[in-house]
Amino acid sequence: MKRRFRTPALKNVPELCRYQLIYMCEKYPSKLNETSEQEALQAQLESLTQELEAILLKTGNFENILRTHLENALIEEQELTVLYKQQKAAKKEKRLHQKKRGKNYREIDGLQTIAIKKTPRTNPEEQQEKKRLYREAMLHVHPDKFSMQADKLDLATTITTQLIAIYTTGDLDTLRAFHAHIFQGNDLLTDHIIPQKEIMQPKNNYLHLEIRKMTERLEEAKNKHTYKVLMEYEDPMTFLEELKAYYEDRLFKLRKRTRKG
Repeated sequence: MKRRFRTPALKNVPELCRYQLIYMCEKYPSKLNETSEQEALQAQLESLTQELEAILLKTGNFENILRTHLENALIEEQELTVLYKQQKAAKKEKRLHQKKRGKNYREIDGLQTIAIKKTPRTNPEEQQEKKRLYREAMLHVHPDKFSMQADKLDLATTITTQLIAIYTTGDLDTLRAFHAHIFQGNDLLTDHIIPQKEIMQPKNNYLHLEIRKMTERLEEAKNKHTYKVLMEYEDPMTFLEELKAYYEDRLFKLRKRTRKG
């Protein structure tokens, strides 16, 4: 039995376009399925992004209100913390000076070894692979290719900007996923998929990766204590009394430690 495919709603569609839509649905069902999956993933990503932005805004506003009520305590706590660190450094310097005055003290001869923080080395092979993927993708979607197509020029500029950001600050997996995302036709700049033998990434892998990252950020935002207060306390402002008690104890200890200063 010949399989039939559902076509989009054709109401108010011009007759010529209606026949074209039916033809595309019958001839390229897999392509339409891929497009539907991409749209669903994109919608999911946008939904997660909006939820995260709403949580960050709500939490940020609440924290600003708390800071307003604790302004004096926050300032004094910071000032005393700095003073305490200065006093500790001064005591350390005083002990060293007293040690130098002792008869058994010997000055270290020659150059002293200074510990240098090592920066992680970049894997040359990984960097070379990133460069290759970046160049291939950039040449494929460079805005100069679409200088005569106003409808695609802005999109090409956006995609290349994102590509540069991923290349300069992202890791190899993210760049590889975005490279595959482009060459599988998801950039909407090409009318056909360009075959690439080396691409073994799943379809829409980049969107899956971004969704996973956004989900992790969302989970982190929901686990923040001030957000939990907003969600779990019957009256979130009662948390202010807990903070006042905390800073009262904190300031008492800092004042005691720095009273000689």
